Amino acid sequence: MNILVCITHVPDTTSRIAFTDNNTQFDKNGVQFIIGPYDDYALARAVELKEANGGKVTVLNVGEAETEPTIRKALAIGADEAIRVNAFPSDSFFVAQQIAAAAKEGDYDLILMGRESIDFNGGMVHGMVGELLGLPSFSPVMQLDIDGSNATISREIEGGKEKLEVSLPFVAGCQEPIAEWKIPNMRGIMSARSKPLNVVEPADDTTRTEVSAYELPPAKGAVKMISSDNVGELVDLLKNEAKVL
Repeated sequence: MNILVCITHVPDTTSRIAFTDNNTQFDKNGVQFIIGPYDDYALARAVELKEANGGKVTVLNVGEAETEPTIRKALAIGADEAIRVNAFPSDSFFVAQQIAAAAKEGDYDLILMGRESIDFNGGMVHGMVGELLGLPSFSPVMQLDIDGSNATISREIEGGKEKLEVSLPFVAGCQEPIAEWKIPNMRGIMSARSKPLNVVEPADDTTRTEVSAYELPPAKGAVKMISSDNVGELVDLLKNEAKVL
């Protein structure tokens, strides 16, 4: 089985976020970057499927040279080789184009990625990749089992869960509990140094969007303490100030 796992290089959720250049650029100074948490689930399931069925796992990242430590971590977790598309991931469609171009070269049985990245939370790339490749795409996939050339998946839908059977190949946007996160051990870290990381130029450098400005959410206001005996004041504040009633 030949599996492609697409990973993002995103700020750790504990990082302090700031912007520069009149709020048009993300300030990377002092920020710790990680594999996108949803991508971690996709990677963990891909490694499990490889161990159960044989084959190869390739990770792909659209990013500049600074993303290579993140890619090496994916190799340490269990991927066999990696591709880095040498370009800044400017928008969802641009990233989807690069993934689709790489996928056409690799003849993959399965393309996995997180349901969304945690920086922009767009949740669009898997659907775009499927459309560009003419493949079905599913998200958010919470269970994935393979039997020969067929797969059984379970995903969340409004009001419940849906179980589907689908033939390979297809694209899946993954989330928990599809697999348990894997932590690289020392052997994996050492072997990752010698695994191939192929850098390729983007298939198309056209972008369709640009950032006008970023802004942080408003600061939280001070907490107002209301006596438990003063229900009337609480109701008035919820209705006229918080406007939640």
